Amino acid sequence: MRAAVFHKPGDISVDNVPDPEILDPRDIILKVTSTAICGSDLHIMSGSVPQKEDMVLGHEFMGIVEEVGSAITNLKKGDRVVVPFPISCGQCFFCKHEASPACENSNFKHYGPNGDMLDQKGGALFGYTDLYGGYSGGQAQYVRVPYADISPRIVPDNMTDEQVLFLTDIFPTGWSAIDWAQLKGGEVVAIFGSGPVGLMAQKAAWINGASRVIAIDPLNYRLDKAKRVNKVDTLNPKEVDVVQAIRDMTGGRGADVCVDAVGFEPERSFLDKAKAAINFEVGSPKVLEMCFEAVRRMGTVSIVGVYGSTYDNFPMHRIFDKGITIKQGQAPVLNYIDHLIDLVKEEKVVLDDIITHTLSLEDAAHGYKIFQEKEEDCVKVVLKP
Repeated sequence: MRAAVFHKPGDISVDNVPDPEILDPRDIILKVTSTAICGSDLHIMSGSVPQKEDMVLGHEFMGIVEEVGSAITNLKKGDRVVVPFPISCGQCFFCKHEASPACENSNFKHYGPNGDMLDQKGGALFGYTDLYGGYSGGQAQYVRVPYADISPRIVPDNMTDEQVLFLTDIFPTGWSAIDWAQLKGGEVVAIFGSGPVGLMAQKAAWINGASRVIAIDPLNYRLDKAKRVNKVDTLNPKEVDVVQAIRDMTGGRGADVCVDAVGFEPERSFLDKAKAAINFEVGSPKVLEMCFEAVRRMGTVSIVGVYGSTYDNFPMHRIFDKGITIKQGQAPVLNYIDHLIDLVKEEKVVLDDIITHTLSLEDAAHGYKIFQEKEEDCVKVVLKP
C-alpha cells in the first residue's frame, strides 16, 4: 500500500509499505478514506519530537472497516468509522477512570509514571513516534486499529468525511481546553493560536457560553479565517501588546480563561532561540507565559499545545500570586466523542469550514511543506488516499 513515511527530520515521502495485518483478536483493518495533517505531526517533521526509525505518520483518520479480528463484535466489514487518536485498552485503571490517554497497556515499551522527555510516556498514539507506542499511523491507504472494540465510532452515511473527520483529534482537543475551564456562562476566553486546534477551541468556547472570544495569532491570514468562521475578536502580537489589549477589553482584570493552543514551537526571535540553546531547552514557553500574564487572578489556563522540555525561569511566582488554575494534557477523546458527534449531527457546530487544502495522499510531502512553512494561507490539510 501507499503511505506517508517519516524518514528523518525534513524528509517525508509517500512510499510503498507492507499492508497492515490483524495481529490481535481485538484489531481491525481500516481502509482509510480521509486523513489529515496535524500541527503535532510538524513536531516530528522538525525533529523536535525525536524518531529514529522510518514511521507511517498520521493520527487523524477515518475510513471503512475492511477486516475484523475474532474478538470484535461491535463492528463489521463495511462499517464507516472515525477513530480517536489516543490508543486505549478500555480495561486498565486509567481507562476505567476516564483518563484513556494514560492507558497502561497500549504503550508497553515506553510507558511509565515519570513522564520523562525521552522515556516513561503515557498511552500510545497513532503514528506518533516509538516513544508513544510505535504504531503506524493513518496517512496511508490502510491502517491497523488495535483495541477496536473501544474507540472507533460509527458515523452516519449521510454525512461527509469532512464533517466528522476532526472528531478524531482537533475538535475534542479544542473542546477539552474549554471543558477543563468549566465555564458557567458569560466568560471572556482568550485563545492563543488560530491554527486548527485554536479554531476548534473558539467554536467550543461559544457553544459553552462564552460572552467574548479573543483569538491571538501572529499570522493575519489565520486571524482572518478565525473571524470568518467563528466571529471572534482578533489580536496580532506583531501589531499590539496582546496582554495589555486583553486587560483593556476586560476592565483591567484579564481574561477569565486563556488557552495555549500553540505549544513549544511558536514563532521565535534569534535571541529566543539562543536562550533555548544555552539552557538545553526544546522550543520556548513564551506563549504559555503570555497566558499566565493575560489571565485574570483566580482564572484558568488550559494547555493543549504540546510541550516536551523543561524550561528555566518558569514563572511559578506569577501562577501562585494570581491563584491560577492550570489544566493540560492529551485530550481524553473518549470522554467527549459521543456528545460531539451529536453536536455535528444536530448542526450545532460546523467543523469542515477550517479546511484550506484537500490533496491526494501522493501529495502529502507538499501538504507538510505548505503547512510547516505557512504557505498558500494554509490552515488545515486533508489527504485523500
